[in-house]
Amino acid sequence: MSNKEDKLSRKLAGASDASAQNLLGMMYQQGKGVAQDDAEAIKWYLKAAEQGHADAQNNLGMMYQQGKGVEQNYAEAIKWYLKAAEQGQEDAQNELGMMYQQGKGVPRNDLEAIKWYLKAAGQGNADAQNELGMMYQQGKGVVQNEAEAIKWYLKAAEQGHVEAQNKLGMLYQQGKGVVQNEAEAIKWYLKAAQEGHADAQNELGIMYQNGKGISQNYTEAIKWYLKAAEQGHADAQNNLGMMYQHGKGILQNYAEAMIWYLKAAEQDHADARNNLGMMYQHGKGVPQNSAEAIKWYLKAAGQDHADALNNLGMMYQNGEGVPQDDAQAMNWYLKAAEQGHADAQNSLGMMYQAEAVKWYLKAA
Repeated sequence: MSNKEDKLSRKLAGASDASAQNLLGMMYQQGKGVAQDDAEAIKWYLKAAEQGHADAQNNLGMMYQQGKGVEQNYAEAIKWYLKAAEQGQEDAQNELGMMYQQGKGVPRNDLEAIKWYLKAAGQGNADAQNELGMMYQQGKGVVQNEAEAIKWYLKAAEQGHVEAQNKLGMLYQQGKGVVQNEAEAIKWYLKAAQEGHADAQNELGIMYQNGKGISQNYTEAIKWYLKAAEQGHADAQNNLGMMYQHGKGILQNYAEAMIWYLKAAEQDHADARNNLGMMYQHGKGVPQNSAEAIKWYLKAAGQDHADALNNLGMMYQNGEGVPQDDAQAMNWYLKAAEQGHADAQNSLGMMYQAEAVKWYLKAA
């Protein structure tokens, strides 16, 4: 600590002014000019909070909520947030809304959450505006109203709130609460994607891949899938795997496809598990291994993945990786057929027909 910083901290420490005490608390919390010390931060926030300093009350609430410098205590957090919120402190109002919405320190109460979100949102709090958008979109504490959701998402999005920008993109893409407008969806996805929002990056990749709202561009799709995939986004990892498998926007590379499918499959992504099964079944990017294919098909089938159910039916019908078993094949085909899988319905029909012919011949 420099002499100047030391003098400042000692001057603040001796002050009885609540603003100075709150500032000193912040310095200790952030380690600015003094050694970082959450317990010392709590001490100074408390001095200021007891004098009615709204920002200090909010800061104290956050420390209790997060368990920093003090044992985590949601009820105590609520107490201090409420004191600050009643003085119009917007961050505290927003935090109170979240505590009521999640039932932390208080019984869950969507109506009370809406009340506090509205107070904070009315002061321009972007987080509260986004939360209000979600409450209206999902019909929590209010009658579901996607147009009202759009209104609040827009207010937050225009302040650069990335989650709200992504939500706006989705609503414009789906035409919910607004007239469907894929170009407008692209605009909002792009804003969120450029700030690193993985869902938006993946959606942007899909829009580029399918040429929706923008000219089809596989290279651009790959770029956005990769950004999301590197953040661990399972859908993007699977999408990237498919691009490598089929050579879209990039040189076909089965081994690279396997890498990305595996990353997604390890996150329980059903499509990726089915895709891995197919790669093992046909020996693409790995040595052909029917038993390994069965393993991945079974994992996807456990998630009611129709293609995997159908693929298992074929494996049992043909005796690939398992003993040939028509009864098991029909069982898997039936599960897929009940989900409307046309190939499974056709295969099941042919197996029933063959079985019927057998019995007709016996009767004849």
